[in-house]
Amino acid sequence: MDVEAATEAEAIASLPANDAQRVGVAEALLALPERDAELTWQQLSHDADPLGDEGLDYTLGNVDDVDPSEWQVPPHCVPIHANVTTFDWPSLYEHCQFDVVMMDPPWQLATANPTRGVALGYSQLSDDHISGLPVPQLQRNGGFLFVWVINAKYKWTLDLFDKWGYRLVDEVVWVKMTVNRRLAKSHGYYLQHAKEVCLVAKCGNPRALAASDGGVGSDIIFSERRGQSQKPEEIYELIEQLVPN
Repeated sequence: MDVEAATEAEAIASLPANDAQRVGVAEALLALPERDAELTWQQLSHDADPLGDEGLDYTLGNVDDVDPSEWQVPPHCVPIHANVTTFDWPSLYEHCQFDVVMMDPPWQLATANPTRGVALGYSQLSDDHISGLPVPQLQRNGGFLFVWVINAKYKWTLDLFDKWGYRLVDEVVWVKMTVNRRLAKSHGYYLQHAKEVCLVAKCGNPRALAASDGGVGSDIIFSERRGQSQKPEEIYELIEQLVPN
């Protein structure tokens, strides 16, 4: 990179990431040589939104550093604070079965820029750890399984459904909004990301309203982006509509 290009790239990388300047940043990137533009984009990505980007690997945090008083437990729920890789699952599924299970796996990815400067309050799980979870044992009488996925794990999750004896029946798309009801965009490799996808699968013949009523709710959720990795409350309302009580 020559001195002039380096100076221009440095100026671009220092621009704040707000809507008014995004077009100018894109035009400036196009004016740079391809390799310089790539390096500048990596720097912009490194200084991205502190909420981070779903589907990327982050600096590992420690669950012990999370204040339990900050947890928001839904009514009638009993939280289990445990390591899922060492939890005594038989003590749960031998005494209780579930109509619906929702998973938001802490996906582990190897990327060229793994941390993005964002620390998580939990550890990530390998594919083997996730596939080793006894989810089918929690629904031996049949049930629905909701799994939040990232682009890189979409096909892998479909294969996991086959392994566990589930079949894909639908998907829910969460369109992330700001407090001003604008799209809450974040960085992506090719396109900016403003959504997350939750795959819906089932095993057996679970009781639900969909078959008799022609479907319930909507497969699109428009909701504000909240805390890091926090999913919208509307997904729980949708599940309650699908499988009441």
